[in-house]
Amino acid sequence: MPLPTTIAVATRNRHKIREILEICSDWPVRWVTDGAEWPDVQETEATYLGNALLKAHAVAGATGLPALADDSGIEADALGGQPGPRSARFAGEGATDQANLSLLVERLRATSPAGRTARYRCVAALAWPDGRADWAEGVCEGRVILEPRGQGGFGYDPAFVPLEEDRAGGGRTMAELSTAEKHAISHRGRAFRLLRSRLRDREPEAKR
Repeated sequence: MPLPTTIAVATRNRHKIREILEICSDWPVRWVTDGAEWPDVQETEATYLGNALLKAHAVAGATGLPALADDSGIEADALGGQPGPRSARFAGEGATDQANLSLLVERLRATSPAGRTARYRCVAALAWPDGRADWAEGVCEGRVILEPRGQGGFGYDPAFVPLEEDRAGGGRTMAELSTAEKHAISHRGRAFRLLRSRLRDREPEAKR
């Protein structure tokens, strides 16, 4: 399944659209992001892959275009991997990023710093109108802090220190990294780069 020439980005989340277009800026495709009339897909599956495919197939079917979607979340070891695929709804349906972040910090407040290990996980999926699909997963290991810092990113970024930062001794959160720094190590960056690599491997030699 080679890379399509036109791809619909199957999300209405403006933060995700921005990050996907930044991460995939070298993909030789035309992006379609006007999803106002597209299906409003509820993430009812129990896995990241299930939700990503649900969204990608729905938009591919509605538009007649290959559609790109992802599902992602943060997994805190002290909480048994929660909130996981329910990260966007951790504090309830329609919860704000701030409400979700505050609940995560509160749930981990009694946990020692060494026990607040966590990871971001993302599954990126590309679906075609004929039902075909391909996907890839990316993970970013790190830890949660109790005093969020930084103005960049979104979601849980102000409370997540990636392992690469800990090893370097900087201790910056995802929200304190530059856009390029974040995309280089993020779960979303890794998932979409791996997906692109898999699609490239299937392209005819003349198109690479």
